Parts: sequence; C-alpha cells; structure tokens
Amino acid sequence: MSVDASGTPPPDTAGAKVRIAAAGDIHCSESTRDKTAQEFGEIDGTVDLILLAGDLTTHGEPEQAAVLADACRNLETPVVAVLGNHDWHVNRADDLVAVLEDAGITMLDRSSVIKSVNGCDVGIVGVKGFVGGFPGCNMPDFGEPSLRAIYAETGDEVQALDDGLQEIATCPMRVVLMHYAPTSDTLEGEPHGIWAFLGTDRLAHPIAEHRPDLVVHGHAHAGTFQGEVAGVPVYNVSLPVMKREFWVFEVAAAARPTTPIH
Repeated sequence: MSVDASGTPPPDTAGAKVRIAAAGDIHCSESTRDKTAQEFGEIDGTVDLILLAGDLTTHGEPEQAAVLADACRNLETPVVAVLGNHDWHVNRADDLVAVLEDAGITMLDRSSVIKSVNGCDVGIVGVKGFVGGFPGCNMPDFGEPSLRAIYAETGDEVQALDDGLQEIATCPMRVVLMHYAPTSDTLEGEPHGIWAFLGTDRLAHPIAEHRPDLVVHGHAHAGTFQGEVAGVPVYNVSLPVMKREFWVFEVAAAARPTTPIH
C-alpha cells in the first residue's frame, strides 16, 4: 500500500465506479442553442463527468462558444473539454477558451487535471493531438521547413500527452481526452487517403506505455466507434459516429475495466 508524505495511506478506492459522458464534434452555433441547452440539461446529474473531445464550435467564433457556455453554466456535473481544428479556424482560440472557462468548463491544452468523483481521483489528460498518419503513410521529419514544423507540432502534442500521463500516474482512474485519433482502428470508414489528416500513431506511444483506463477522441465523422492501442480502449465519440448526443462509459478503479453502457 502506498502512503502520502504524512505517512497516511490513501483512501481505498477499489471498486469505485465513475460514469463519464463523452461527445465530440458538437459544432455549436446560434442555430443549435436550444438543442444544446436541452441535451446538456438532460445529461446533467445522470453522470459524474462530461468530456468534450473538440470541435466545440462551428468555426471557432467566441459567439459560438457562448452557446456551449450558456448550456453548461449552471450544470452540477463537471465539464472538461479540449479544442478541435474547427475551434482554431478563425484563430481566436484564446477568446473562445475565455468564454468557456467563464462558464466553469475546464479547458485542457497539453495539460492535465484531477477531479475528485465519488471519493476517487480521476486524472484527465487533455491534448488536441495533430496530424501525421499511420503505418504505410506517415509524415516524416524531412524536407521543407513548413512540413517539418507540422511534424514538430505533433511532437509537442505527443510529449504533452506523455508528460500529462506521468502527472496523473498515481490516480486510481486515468483518462485521455483528445480530438485527433491515436489509432487507425477508429478511422475505418473514412477514405484511407485522408487518414494522415485525422490523426497519427505517434500519439499511441504514450498511451501504450502508460496504459490509461480510457481514451476518447473525435474528428473522424465517418469513422468507427471502438478501437484500441495495445489493449487500451479507444473510442471515437464524434456525434455522427455515435448517432446520439453522448455516450456514457462506466470506469471502475483497481482492475480498471471500462464499459460503454449506452
């Protein structure tokens, strides 16, 4: 049994369960205001955490972010989110994040947070991820500076994911939240020619090493719901893939089985 610095054993969390609702690519805009408010109002209180896997807005306008902010402002359930490529489109990410954080949403960007749920610490690492491809079609670190800059940016995301997983290593439950895909398993259904723009297996290496309990991503609208990285469950929670507003997962401490329940 481990102890903290004072010599006190940590609370026994074996058997603790956390219900997590996840969704990606919700693409909020003024036209979806009523629908968004209704959906978040209905899920509130039925789960312990809500995770949003990027593309929170249609084009990254702060006014579009306000639709999500207003839907989440008075929720009891904690909401944790990352940005997606749509959220960066007009290059106002800082303004967008400010709107969302003002409503109480925890925004992660190459960072981690620990949420105490049912007496159990749930560590969440959030990165956007980036492009790069998969075996048979990988972007190399070679050639024009502009291409090598893309490779380097992906490397920064991979390093942040690794660092974050180290930061939450002692948490009984550990979750990775991202936008781009870390495995081609969840891209099946998308044209192979665009897989390099939907994610990269470079993101898989920290997952395989640290083995979190659950990984969720979005972005691949025509992809596949379930995949894995070295036995770690990975789910594509893009709305067009799920064909519902949220998917609820039940994560258990200790043995760490993760089950998509509805």
